Amino acid sequence: MITTSLAEALRGRRRSASGRLWLVVPLLLVVAIPVADRFLPPDIHLAHLLVVAVAITAVGRGPRATALIGAVAVLALVCAGLERRTLVTESVLVELAALLAVSVFFVLFTRLRDRRERELVRARSVSDAAQGVVLRPLPERAGPVTLAARYRSAEADATIGGDLYAAARVPGCTRLLIGDVRGKGLPSISDTAIVLGAFRAAAHRRIPLPELVAYIEDAVRWGLAEFSEPNEDAAERFVTAAVMDIPDDEPVVHLISCGHPPPLLLGGCGEKALTLMVPEPSPPLGLGVRPVDAKGVDGGAACYVPATFPFEHGARLVLYTDGISEARNADGEFYPLAERVSAWADSTPGVLVERIAAEVRAHTGGRRDDDMAMIVVQRD
Repeated sequence: MITTSLAEALRGRRRSASGRLWLVVPLLLVVAIPVADRFLPPDIHLAHLLVVAVAITAVGRGPRATALIGAVAVLALVCAGLERRTLVTESVLVELAALLAVSVFFVLFTRLRDRRERELVRARSVSDAAQGVVLRPLPERAGPVTLAARYRSAEADATIGGDLYAAARVPGCTRLLIGDVRGKGLPSISDTAIVLGAFRAAAHRRIPLPELVAYIEDAVRWGLAEFSEPNEDAAERFVTAAVMDIPDDEPVVHLISCGHPPPLLLGGCGEKALTLMVPEPSPPLGLGVRPVDAKGVDGGAACYVPATFPFEHGARLVLYTDGISEARNADGEFYPLAERVSAWADSTPGVLVERIAAEVRAHTGGRRDDDMAMIVVQRD
């Protein structure tokens, strides 16, 4: 269905008012060139310019329209030769043969181009569908919180890269994940899928937050080692992440940070953004750096200590990746995220993510140096 809609949109563009100009202008040329040729001196001949009409049609229309204009151009050249009584001369015969050859070439070219476009549409639709399965859109509401998210890949033609986010509902609680895979763009999608798959597999269980993070860590370590290339060092691949629980009946947020940039907490209008610094941060996922006891037993969930912060009604949490906080302008200056969101403390989540995305784009001049992801959470 995606392929069909894209193909129909492509054909509709060619049938639109602007697309019809690609047919009207060549027809005018086919008529105007022989007419002008009639009033020129015998030593000046414009009929060879009829090939321009065929070329213009091939740029904006399909093979049928190109063949039509080519046939009309050949007919116009024949009529011009008959009118001048030069149709059987060597010069006109050469022009006629050249026009026929060029017309056939442009018809074949447009056929190949349209076939390539259809292949590209199919490939793009499959890619979009696959990427949409990996990075699913967040719901607008999850329990008592409103969510708004924005994502931009470092790859211009991709909808997902090395940044990730996800949400899950368990009885009495909303769970959120935001993370950043080492690397960016399309090469990091496999690691992104591993993290998101592990979170979705365990987040719905009624397990404490440290056990959830320990499960994700185990899955990420296994996945990074399992799917590494033979000459690739799995130890150099890791994922920074922030995992949090937002209880329905308690105005707090429980946060475990695995080497991820700290979230920002916005209160009422006029209040500065508060950076939620976790007292005991954990190492990034996938590094396997966890304490063991005297018997060599892995500490597991014991090494993940959640920090609790107030999250009152009406407050907003801004979760982001370093693609936003470390976005540089032409002078190498970082985007002042905390300062800017403090000025928009009363904005709704949807408005806030759009403002941040627009300012980051203006700050970097539209460059895509890194993946970018952010979530704004508001407790209603």
